[in-house]
Amino acid sequence: MEQPLISKEIKEINEDGCNEPKYRGVKAIPFIIGNETIERLGTLGTSTNLLVYLTTVFNMNSFTATNVINIFNGTCNFATLVGAFLSDTYFGRYKTIRVATLSTFLGMLALTLTAAIPKLHPPQCKSNDGSECDGPTIGQLTFLITSFGFLVLGAGGIRPCNMTFGADQFNPNTDSGRKGLNSFFNWYYSAIIFIIILSLAAIIYVQVNVSWALGLAIPTILMFCSCVLFLSGSKMYVKIIPDHSPIKTIAQVIVVAIKKRRLVLTDEPQISLHNHIPSNSIYSRLPYTDQLRFFNKATIISPDDEINIDGSASNPWRLCSIQKVEEVKCVIKVIPIWIACVIYYIIFIQMLTYAVFQALQTDRSLTSHSKFKIPAAAYNGFSMLALTIWVPIYDRIILPKARKITKTEDGISKLQRLGFGFFLAIITMTISGLVESKRRYIALTEPTLGIEPRKGEISAMSSYWLLPQLAISGIAEGFSIIGQIEFYYKEFPENMRSFGGAFLFCGFALGAYLSSFIGSIVYMITKNSKSGNWLAEDLNKGRLDYFYYLIAILEFMNFGYFLVIAKWYKYKVVESKIMKEKKDQVNLMSDHSV
Repeated sequence: MEQPLISKEIKEINEDGCNEPKYRGVKAIPFIIGNETIERLGTLGTSTNLLVYLTTVFNMNSFTATNVINIFNGTCNFATLVGAFLSDTYFGRYKTIRVATLSTFLGMLALTLTAAIPKLHPPQCKSNDGSECDGPTIGQLTFLITSFGFLVLGAGGIRPCNMTFGADQFNPNTDSGRKGLNSFFNWYYSAIIFIIILSLAAIIYVQVNVSWALGLAIPTILMFCSCVLFLSGSKMYVKIIPDHSPIKTIAQVIVVAIKKRRLVLTDEPQISLHNHIPSNSIYSRLPYTDQLRFFNKATIISPDDEINIDGSASNPWRLCSIQKVEEVKCVIKVIPIWIACVIYYIIFIQMLTYAVFQALQTDRSLTSHSKFKIPAAAYNGFSMLALTIWVPIYDRIILPKARKITKTEDGISKLQRLGFGFFLAIITMTISGLVESKRRYIALTEPTLGIEPRKGEISAMSSYWLLPQLAISGIAEGFSIIGQIEFYYKEFPENMRSFGGAFLFCGFALGAYLSSFIGSIVYMITKNSKSGNWLAEDLNKGRLDYFYYLIAILEFMNFGYFLVIAKWYKYKVVESKIMKEKKDQVNLMSDHSV
């Protein structure tokens, strides 16, 4: 197998006398996973408690703060598409991550200053009900948004590249390299979540109970350590150099297919179509397929098309190869599945936002006789904890049994794994609605535990009743999100795998925007209704349970849509596998003839 383009300083001579990358495998992974883990503390970790920060320090109401966080999280994730483009087209993954790491550090530093310097945030409210609160000035908002901007740039570069950059460190031509790569993908996501849980428990406690300035300074210092950690491993990394623009390839196929839309495909595509593949190509060959046949017209050789001596098209804007067309079709086929994933993300957003508000208006005592109260934002950690417990159970117990039943290496298919996650999303929202209805009923009919500032009366119901919805949400994440990582990585063309990572985070982005849009519509429709605003500041006066049921119905419709699309979808097949099957058939026929 030919090797990818790499930096000169990491080549070595192998036993056969050929240059190849000096793969460090597992030795390089701590530098890479450590980098993304601390980046998540700076963005996802901070944004988890940022809801409380914006309402208590910047004096925003809960609706405005929720929308700000949804937009911030959405923009962080949507920026990954830009980061993937720059990485795969110009800079490569290493340089992109290096710049993004520095940007995240600057963003965390600026955010810490908004808490540490009194002039960079509004004065404290004079009353607990929020009636005498000064909002942030234009200058204060500008500084806050600037810190968000640096964090967005950092997330846009690190998130789509880090996982693929980690995979680059394993040698795909050795058994140990392939085994290491499989283990890397199996544990990558859960390892990051587990480390974040341990870190957030302490950081959120410091932010809420000690000092916001100190609580934000801790992840800032860790982010500086992340910069040093990542750069210290620079000499051991395999750094693949980008050789062309995937976006340009997609544009060429679409343009040429439209130009040749009136041409007719023959019954012998291998003869009449342009099937050139460069001799130095490092990517797996994709065979001709009939699905999305319209794009196959881009490969039809017309009398006006000129072919170079090496067999390539003289003008790629007039003629495309079968390989290029099949690469583009891989991307297009993924989009309907991706749409279903976007709608799934809505429940993920609810657990990050309104589940925190539910916790604020419940009894958060650690035990019945304890004065210690669990920080509301820390309840998101229970979902992460459920995920980290579920992954080894799934990987070590459920998956081996599934392999015996299905007689396949995957146990369950990638789409089946997604489907289980989508089904659990319906269960999550239904249970969330039932729990909220009970919480509200107790708050309105029984003596309460006091008043939460700017919220309302605290229900005597224990906050532990929120754990089932959070736990099921975490298990659903184990099926759907980790399933998507595997799905995008394996179904995207090899030269577009950074875009596969970006697809995951762009789905997060649109899910956040969609959640904000649905919440805004519900808020506007119900604010003047007789039953009251469903998303009122005080949940006891609202009907958050109705909103949860609405999301459950939407997830049910999405599940039905996904089943239809999954039946239509055909997995990517590489030519090497087809050739092996043909050789096996030939060998079998030879055995019979003997």
